[in-house]
Amino acid sequence: MPALQIGIDTISPCFVPFLNESLLFQISLPSEKRRNATALYNPMTIDKLQAQFPSIPWIEYMNNLLSPDTQVTNDEVVVVSVPSYIRNFEALISRTPKRVQANYVMWRAAASSVSYLTEKLRKRQLDYTTVVTGRTEREARWKECIDISAGSLSIASGALYVRKYFNEDARQNAKEMVADIREEFQDILKTVDWMDDKTKKNALDKAKSMSTHIAYPDELMDDKKLVEFYNGLELDPEHYMRSILNLTLFGTRFSFKRLRQPVNKTDWITHGRPAVVNAFYSSIENSIQFPAGILQGVFFNADRPRYMNYGAIGFVIGHEITHGFDDQGRQFDKNGNLVDWWQEETKKRFVEKAQCIIDQYGNYSVPELKLNLNGINTQGENIADNGGIKEAYLAYNKWVDRNGEESHLPGLKYTGRQMFWLSAASIWCSKTRNEELQQLIVTDEHAPEKYRVIVPLSNMEYFANDFKCPVGSKMNPVKKCKVW
Repeated sequence: MPALQIGIDTISPCFVPFLNESLLFQISLPSEKRRNATALYNPMTIDKLQAQFPSIPWIEYMNNLLSPDTQVTNDEVVVVSVPSYIRNFEALISRTPKRVQANYVMWRAAASSVSYLTEKLRKRQLDYTTVVTGRTEREARWKECIDISAGSLSIASGALYVRKYFNEDARQNAKEMVADIREEFQDILKTVDWMDDKTKKNALDKAKSMSTHIAYPDELMDDKKLVEFYNGLELDPEHYMRSILNLTLFGTRFSFKRLRQPVNKTDWITHGRPAVVNAFYSSIENSIQFPAGILQGVFFNADRPRYMNYGAIGFVIGHEITHGFDDQGRQFDKNGNLVDWWQEETKKRFVEKAQCIIDQYGNYSVPELKLNLNGINTQGENIADNGGIKEAYLAYNKWVDRNGEESHLPGLKYTGRQMFWLSAASIWCSKTRNEELQQLIVTDEHAPEKYRVIVPLSNMEYFANDFKCPVGSKMNPVKKCKVW
């Protein structure tokens, strides 16, 4: 009898017991314990891996995954993030029938492709999504197709975007803001009183070494390079699913080619996806990236008053810079190596300050769910939010010192500095269904948007001064938390 039987009547008896993925969840390392990069860095040869976990044929497994021209041997070094998971996984597999294993693998493969299949299957997928997020309908089909095309062909779509829609003045303006806010963070580092001189010097070296990628790489203007990059990709307009699989294969082969190659921290392909409304910090590159997609809309416009730009995109810029010095980013040195460059006493003080952030956010309860925020999982983003808004505000003040106060917006009574805070808050305006909000609180490393405004601003004396919040009020508490 074959291991896999397709008929629903034959699959159900052996398939249902493994559908409860809580078995895998139970043996996984919780997110709260995944923040120490050193603990997750366990290099060993495949030979040693095989000796420690003998029930899994590692060489056969890996070489089947890899392309025929990229194979590994027993002396290849791999990194095992969570050895205890593999140990527990071996035990779980040993008591799980092979047919259940086979059915589960097939289910996972099929589930990842449902979005590209029939409307009947897509309806079943939406039923599941409704339970998890509360969303009861999909995007319009044309929007979904655009999202998938832009995401799958991000370099090509990015090149089209910047050529047609991106204003080069915005790129130069953003570069100036990034330089201002980077300088402000370095000034903050020089004045912190809880760091020893050696650690402070290392921190300043890292801050000064941080590379920037703004808007898009120039290579996106070179058709020859784009054609060369996509060489070998086969797309068939008559076969949607086949094209999706070809895209996956194309991306996988590209990744395989990079195995054993030196890391290129300035590679244009890595930073060549500009049509994205997001920003990034890379700890292994020690770099910050602000794609063209975020240098527009509510975040940025070169023709707006500076208090709006510094409040919106400036907040984001400061956030990404600070990621290099949050609880995870601080574990990497200026070259992106996993190195402990902190003196013990200073490290202890950092942990104490981070704990203040953890406790502060963890004490916030979401009233509609009666659920507290997860201060541990969100600490990195929260440290970045608190540091980022401070850096942007101080950088804006220095801009005003150089250029003078800006005019008020017509019809509004707010000062430039008050408008800075309002602009910072506006980028997080959102409305989230309770089902999705609960999912975010449990799994996301970001606090819900509302608290990304309320908590950092309540920690800022500058905010309280600009809006004259009484001491002890919600937005000017006596006890405030500050890392940077």
